[in-house]
Amino acid sequence: MVVDNNTCISSALEDYLEAIFEISKSKSSVRITDIALQLGISKPSVNRAVNTLKKQGLVSHEPYGDITLTQRGLAIGEAVKHKHIMIKEFLINVLHISESEAEKEACMIEHNISQNTVEKMKSFMEK
Repeated sequence: MVVDNNTCISSALEDYLEAIFEISKSKSSVRITDIALQLGISKPSVNRAVNTLKKQGLVSHEPYGDITLTQRGLAIGEAVKHKHIMIKEFLINVLHISESEAEKEACMIEHNISQNTVEKMKSFMEK
């Protein structure tokens, strides 16, 4: 996903932003451990990704401290989550795919679909 003219982030980093966004909705603080548990990966992997996100200006984080999304990071995390939800709903309600399969498919599709297509899916479902 291209964030702006100078920043392009990978689908893996989008997953981290989405996870931080999700965790922050239910907890007052987000820690490396929370993200590792959410994504089912090691804390060192999360730490490396958070450092990359910090360098790109998408999160704020001090060593051993809380992780917060910057305004740009929040916008991306929220957009990825929105795409995920819309795709999953489309797969379940229109294509009649099981919820568990739709969840897996939505995770793969969300990184490769335009916002325009997601909005067209949403409009289709509203009719």
